[in-house]
Amino acid sequence: MPRPLRVALFSDSYYELNGVGTVSREFAAFAKRREFPFLKVHSGVSTNTSHEGSVTTMELKRGYAFPLDKDLYCDPFLNRYRNHVLRQLREFQPDVIHITGPGDMGVLGFWVSNLLGVPMAASWHTNLHEYAGRRTFKTFGAFPAAFRDKAAATAEDLSLRACMAFYKLAHFHVAPNQDMVEVLAKHTGRPAYKMEHGVDTTRFSAALRRTNGKFCIGWVGRLTPEKNVRAFAEIESRLLAAGENNFKMLLVGDGSERDWLRLNLRNASMPGFLQGEALSQAFAGMDAFVFPSRTDTFGLVILEAMASGVPVVLTKEAGQRVGIEHGVQGYLSEDFSDGVLRLMRSPELRESMRGKAEEFAKQRTWDGVFDDLYGIYREALQHPQVKARIRPPKPVR
Repeated sequence: MPRPLRVALFSDSYYELNGVGTVSREFAAFAKRREFPFLKVHSGVSTNTSHEGSVTTMELKRGYAFPLDKDLYCDPFLNRYRNHVLRQLREFQPDVIHITGPGDMGVLGFWVSNLLGVPMAASWHTNLHEYAGRRTFKTFGAFPAAFRDKAAATAEDLSLRACMAFYKLAHFHVAPNQDMVEVLAKHTGRPAYKMEHGVDTTRFSAALRRTNGKFCIGWVGRLTPEKNVRAFAEIESRLLAAGENNFKMLLVGDGSERDWLRLNLRNASMPGFLQGEALSQAFAGMDAFVFPSRTDTFGLVILEAMASGVPVVLTKEAGQRVGIEHGVQGYLSEDFSDGVLRLMRSPELRESMRGKAEEFAKQRTWDGVFDDLYGIYREALQHPQVKARIRPPKPVR
């Protein structure tokens, strides 16, 4: 049996409550369980290095950092830690460096990869170009439609070009859906592979379910324009017009759309971001999980809802990326209220979809995800194009 690969992960989010943070934490937990040599580099309240089992952690304190989003920051001067990180990486001797994107930690990971001559994998987690388009569209909301549409399209195109210029620096890529795998391969000319996502079914479980009578329509994630969360106001309006009023909405998260939602929803609870047991119970108390976003590369919260025994109502794009069957684990539709109404009016259908959703999620384990990822690493490291681009280490002053 070949020795375990030595992996160094540079993550732009770790403690933050987002998909990148979740994947990074689960990756480190997997390496610790398997006793694989693993080094993770991410932000922390202080700069320090620690060891736990086979996992080494380097936390770097961000200095002047500007916000990119709620609970997401970038330090443009993080490269001041370069030599400090290089010393640790030389001692660790990684076989591959994995970065999670074009943020400050990703840029630092690129520099280290380049200086040490270690192959670099870059994973795609966020459709930043689509975010740029949606936010530009909102910014120019008062302008004529033609101008607004052109501005949004231009912002999306420029953002995609910038992202691809950065990703071209990597030796190979991974992405959570096949569409993005093909986009990366086409625009960068580098090998790209599909990396599945998973869910912790011990943390998210239907066994935690508690009901209080009202049908609960749920969401977990950022309350921002690119998530299309204003769709919840339309859902509420259509349900009331259909004569349904015995329902509530639970929107877990925070963001720039929160105030608008408070003003435009009659019966919604918005507790902000939740963690741990509170989040698990929130999921388990939902009767339908609505995911109106069209920009997410995957949507880990979809699997977390399904593991909690909750039928899902999604855009067709999101459902196809996760592998949801329309009418089996939930509904894939542009009319979210239609799927919600079907679930509200048929307890038998709800129970059937609960079981199917939970069964689907239980097949998506993190151990399986990362076992496959190590297989991708091994395949990519033998790829002729990757081997041809590996350069010898550079002297560092």
